[in-house]
Amino acid sequence: MEQKKIDRISELTRISRIRELTNEEKAEREKLRNEYRQAFVGNLAAQLDVMKIKEPDGSVINVRDMKKK
Repeated sequence: MEQKKIDRISELTRISRIRELTNEEKAEREKLRNEYRQAFVGNLAAQLDVMKIKEPDGSVINVRDMKKK
C-alpha cells in the first residue's frame, strides 16, 4: 500500500479526534482501512508461503504445505 494512503488514514484519524467525520470522510477511511487490511493479509500470506519449519528430527516442512491439510 502506498505511503500516501497510509498517511491519509492517519490524517482522517487525527481529524476524527477533533470533530465528527463527514459521511464521505467515514466512507473514505473505511475504504482505505479495508485496502490496508487486504495488503497486510496478502503480505503475511506471502511470507508464510516461503517459510520453512525445521523439525527436531532434522526434516524440513514448508508452511505452504501445512495450509493444505
